[in-house]
Amino acid sequence: MKNTSVFLTVKDHSVSGEEFELIQNSEYGFLETTPQPPSDKLPGYYQSEDYISHTDSKRNLFEKAYHLVRNISLKKKLNLINSYSLKEKNLLDVGCGTGDFLETAQQNNWQVSGIEPNEKARDIANKKTNNAVFEINQLLKFKPNSFDVITLWHVLEHLPNLEDHISVFKKLLKPNGILIIAVPNYKSYDAKHYKQFWAAYDVPRHLWHFNQESISKLVSKQLFKVEKVKPMWFDSFYVSMLSEKYKSGKMNSIKGICIGLLSNLKAISTNEASSLIYVIKNI
Repeated sequence: MKNTSVFLTVKDHSVSGEEFELIQNSEYGFLETTPQPPSDKLPGYYQSEDYISHTDSKRNLFEKAYHLVRNISLKKKLNLINSYSLKEKNLLDVGCGTGDFLETAQQNNWQVSGIEPNEKARDIANKKTNNAVFEINQLLKFKPNSFDVITLWHVLEHLPNLEDHISVFKKLLKPNGILIIAVPNYKSYDAKHYKQFWAAYDVPRHLWHFNQESISKLVSKQLFKVEKVKPMWFDSFYVSMLSEKYKSGKMNSIKGICIGLLSNLKAISTNEASSLIYVIKNI
């Protein structure tokens, strides 16, 4: 992948305190975290009790709010996949965390499979889904054309070997299947406002940082087409509150909520929400 100039220098605020550069990719337009940690060291950057997607804990008001919003989001995600008329309902959720989305889909007559690299999160997910969640190496063991829908909820930005993974999803989807990708959007107002303190950069766990053009270019190489782009309105509030903590050293929820709201209001006209869902069709 071809790189050009340094876009921004960002600190790992949650684990290591190390600094990383975001390099503009000239071919696709996304940003690359540089240097990217080697695969054997990358899991160490996830070793934090504050990495909320790997736990079901509700220790404080912030975590309780996160789980409340997550429950609302689960219903919206279910409605989205149910909106496609499918004879069979085979779902693969990549990076499924503690398995809440898979559990919700399973309770609504979907045949589910999940991929989760984190052992602790995978164990929690398997208790919820009757052992439907596997390690990452299972991704290459599924039969081709196995799934009607493949979802990645804030996961694509974590995956190394980006183009290889897109190719695998292509093989696993049935003809006319749907790939759903949700990722942060570095063109959003809150990203521009917080700059190096924007929590959704989350280096080095986030290896890539996307905008709408870069997603379209990336998937089109594998004969995918972006059919619809949908905002994730709640994300701006969560990200902005966390960004305020990184910027000021303390949690300023009121200011974070205000910036999150402003970001959403601007996104109504710009279509550049803090996070975006891409509904992508296999063609």
